[in-house]
Formats: sequence, structure tokens, C-alpha cells
Amino acid sequence: MQLQRFVDALKADLTAVAELGDETTADAAGRLVVTLQASVGLRLLDALSEAALELNDKLPAGHVEVRLTGPDPEFVYVSDEPEAPAAPAEEAYTARISLRLPDAVKTAVESAAAREGVSVNTWIVRAISRTSTAAPAAHSGNRLTGYARG
Repeated sequence: MQLQRFVDALKADLTAVAELGDETTADAAGRLVVTLQASVGLRLLDALSEAALELNDKLPAGHVEVRLTGPDPEFVYVSDEPEAPAAPAEEAYTARISLRLPDAVKTAVESAAAREGVSVNTWIVRAISRTSTAAPAAHSGNRLTGYARG
């Protein structure tokens, strides 16, 4: 939502009203418009914030936030769904698997785990979890299509 549009419209309205008077009135109104310009933008943000609060009272779940993107606000819906459960502590793992890797792959996994500051086991569990929950990819010719997660 572009607030500047509304500020400019209000500025034009005040200027039009000021032109009804004499030159002194027009000059005073012009100075007043410049002075009020920043204040009007803040008051509009206040009104949008109040609107978001009223919407939040009527929503069954989640809430609406007013976020500034540069000078312009935007309404963002934030879900109150619980986050995915965190991976359990390494001690809670009960299934065991033997995995034979080429030395180069083992070294690469150890390096990746060290960069992230986790154990090799934790790094492998996270990598498998990410891969197993990702949308399946389909091969079509020489291209790979599907979905990616960031």
C-alpha cells in the first residue's frame, strides 16, 4: 500500500481550499501543508495499525501485522501454527544404521558438519530429513523439474 498517494491527495485538497482565500492565506496554507506532510504519514500508519488490531480480534487463528517496506506499509498475515518440532537430542535416537561411504564423501560430510558446528550424525539426520520431506522431483529428458526448499 502506497501511503504517499494519500498524503499527496490530502496535500492537493488543502492547496485547493487555500486557493479560495487571498494570497496571504494561500502562502500560510502552503507552509502548513509542508509541515503536516510527515505527520499525516505517521497518522495514517497509526490508523492502519489500529485496523490490524481490530482484524486480529476477529481472526480465529493467527494475526495481522503492519510491516514497513521502505516508506510503504503492508499487511502480513502471520499464522499461529506451531513450528515443526525440533530434531530430538542425539541421545534420543534409537534406530541404528550402518552406512559405508567413500572416503571423499565421508570427508565432505565431516567438513560440512564442522562448518555448521554439529556432529556428523546430526548433520546426516538433518540432511536426510530435509531430503525425505521435500517434494519429489521428476526427470523429463535432460532437465530436472520439481520443487525446492530454501
